Amino acid sequence: MRGTEVTSVPEATGKTGTTGTRDTTEGAGAAYREAGGAPHPRRRYWRAGLLRGGIELRHLLRNPKELSGHLVNVVVALALAGYLSDKVPGTQVPMAHLTLSGFAAYLLFQIGLVNLPQILVTEREEGTLLRLRATPGGIPAYLVAKSLLVVAMAFGTLVLLLGTAALLVDGPLPHGPAGWLTLLWVSALGLLAVVPLGAAIGAVLPNPREALALIMLPVMALLITSGAMFPLTALPEAVQKIASVFPLKWMAQGLRSALLPDAARAAEPAGSWELPTVALILTAWAVLGFLLAIPLLRRAARRESGSRLSERHRRAGLSGSQAA
Repeated sequence: MRGTEVTSVPEATGKTGTTGTRDTTEGAGAAYREAGGAPHPRRRYWRAGLLRGGIELRHLLRNPKELSGHLVNVVVALALAGYLSDKVPGTQVPMAHLTLSGFAAYLLFQIGLVNLPQILVTEREEGTLLRLRATPGGIPAYLVAKSLLVVAMAFGTLVLLLGTAALLVDGPLPHGPAGWLTLLWVSALGLLAVVPLGAAIGAVLPNPREALALIMLPVMALLITSGAMFPLTALPEAVQKIASVFPLKWMAQGLRSALLPDAARAAEPAGSWELPTVALILTAWAVLGFLLAIPLLRRAARRESGSRLSERHRRAGLSGSQAA
């Protein structure tokens, strides 16, 4: 395909959150050209996205600065669990186990709803969406690549948290095959619920400098009100109802069902894990996210132009010189 030969993969500046795409531009461009020989367009887009995602993942693993952000979250969770010594009210389950289960859900939520929008906004500012306009199937392939990257980051962080917690602070692990299966499907469905939503948010946020401030406040509010850090029954009923609308509450509840013994159900508002409701709510958010993400990314790509990109770079240069 001529379009894929002319167009290269977006070039980034190597800032935190961009996964260092400048260093992988040549390799990712080759991936797009190799994928151009696929017989069917949809297969070609999927293949191009998977190849690009693999390149970005390898670069992430070689970037200590970006990996350190995920390691800090794990260290914070372990320190908090080591500090707690109480029991979950009405049970003999350690409060540290409930907190670690909720923190595991929060890390998945954060990667999809905080890290991903920052990556998208930063790459948009650097001209990624402008290049995608000239790439056949650029938006679908780009979303496949970012989804692969986010899934690898999320499951890697989850394994690291649960593994180190089990070794260092006697943290919880699933009991039996059913527990492992629940952990897997809740984590996967939770990511499906938040990754497309994160992509949609990244398409409309103004710039990287404001993205974190605009996202973190509501995310921290959800962390406090969704029962991820302490029993939801300790909160007012009105707060419980509001939290039940958002996916973090159900992600945390689903992971608790996989990691905690059945006795911990006494601390749940309904007195049970409500796994069918967990699946229903997370599926609804996944559908909503997909309905929003692709149109918003396409709209953002259509609005991109060389003049817009040059103007943003000019403003960034002026603000940088004023700060200096």
